[in-house]
Amino acid sequence: MYANPVLDADWPDPDAVRVGDDYWLIASSFNRAPGLPVLHSRDLISWTLVNHALREVPPVEHFRIPRHGGGVWAPSIRYHDERFWIVYPDPDHGLFVLTAKDPAGVWSEPRLLLPGRGLIDPCPLWDDDGRCYLVHGWAKSRAGIKNRLTVREVSPELDQVIGPGRTVIDGDLLPGYTTLEGPKFYKRDGYYWIFAPAGGVTTGWQSVFRASSPYGPYEDRVVLAQGSTPVNGPHQGAWVDTPEGEDWFLHFSDRGPAGRVVHLQPMKWVDGWPVIGAEGEPVLRHALPEGEQREPERADAFEGPELSPMWHWQANPQPDWYDAPKDGQLRLAVLPDDDGNLRNLPQVLGQQLPGHHRRFETSVRLDGGGPGARAGLVVLGQTYAWIGLHRTPAGVDVVLRERDTSDEELLHQAQLETPYVELAAEVDENAVVRFSYRAGGEWVEAGTFQAVEGRWIGAEVGLFAAAPQGTMEGGGAVFGPVRVTERETA
Repeated sequence: MYANPVLDADWPDPDAVRVGDDYWLIASSFNRAPGLPVLHSRDLISWTLVNHALREVPPVEHFRIPRHGGGVWAPSIRYHDERFWIVYPDPDHGLFVLTAKDPAGVWSEPRLLLPGRGLIDPCPLWDDDGRCYLVHGWAKSRAGIKNRLTVREVSPELDQVIGPGRTVIDGDLLPGYTTLEGPKFYKRDGYYWIFAPAGGVTTGWQSVFRASSPYGPYEDRVVLAQGSTPVNGPHQGAWVDTPEGEDWFLHFSDRGPAGRVVHLQPMKWVDGWPVIGAEGEPVLRHALPEGEQREPERADAFEGPELSPMWHWQANPQPDWYDAPKDGQLRLAVLPDDDGNLRNLPQVLGQQLPGHHRRFETSVRLDGGGPGARAGLVVLGQTYAWIGLHRTPAGVDVVLRERDTSDEELLHQAQLETPYVELAAEVDENAVVRFSYRAGGEWVEAGTFQAVEGRWIGAEVGLFAAAPQGTMEGGGAVFGPVRVTERETA
């Protein structure tokens, strides 16, 4: 048996494809870099994060600062002509394409296929005759329209648009439909299929549309809805099959601070239509022939020249932000760009807050830096709290500070004899975080914080170092290994 969610953390807007015995899953990454995480599995329940397809978010200089909610929205991944293809939208710039022979290897630089504002959720389909079609949705915040899906012909190399866009499904003409988005394009048994959610992220459902032409007319059917289950949405995802011919559906459900977590549903075909879950309702547990459920590793011993792929920055990074000397330590530069709000720092090194009970531990030493320099462990959403070191004219304090809508509030403060401390953030399944520290003795409870989601994403756990704007650059924060355990350690 496996239990949903199979990925209990923020992997928004997942899409997946099977090639041979391997499943590859990608997700939205928004403003964060590297972007477009690539996950791998052999059984759909044990997943490893192996790569990021996008080294930097274009336009590169535009994304040198955190642009929360912008950047990489819902992508698609396909395999065609012995290559993997990703098409992703930036709602402010257009639709981009990347390719790779090996999804765990080097991806091409993104190229702009279709410029424009409000173009979202693209997915290509190569037809049997070699022609290629692209379906996408619309963001009203940029385009002034939504709730409709557009299909246009593109070149098989996805390097130019051949035909005009045609609205193939207008949700305004369908009873009860709102916010039709996230389409995925398939072909089966002579029909063109579009899997797409509607009704909103937390209040909607999954529909399927079919037609004998890529341009329609399409008939529709609701194939997955929350029903009597606690699984809201259920929102957009991917249909995959197994080498043995079984069908499965991966989709996300929104869990607030934990983000858009990924569920796996059984799928079958009845009278020419897919039936997903338990007769159209999400399953919480289900039988799987083999495999052990496992999520990507979160801990990082800092023993290699590269950071764990779990980490990302809040904007496109600069090479002098960090140094990883392969000795169990990570050195973050104390950059003088701190305006008092950690949400504005591009150099916060983060990873997703888990949706289940976990304890994060690390240590930090603040080397140099003048008064106001700070470094520590943060839980970051639209509000945040952090615990760590703060240099004052009198020395170094360990502090816990929280920011809601205005300035940071001091929750705990103690002076230290040396600029070194061990830090911990323990999060439960309700995203309540307990912060503590240890400075040579017992662990000291500093306070609690209710984590909240970010802009279109869940909350994050991160490391940071910074100094007030206008101060002299210099100094560093040296972090020890990040350990992640299932329960509190003494």
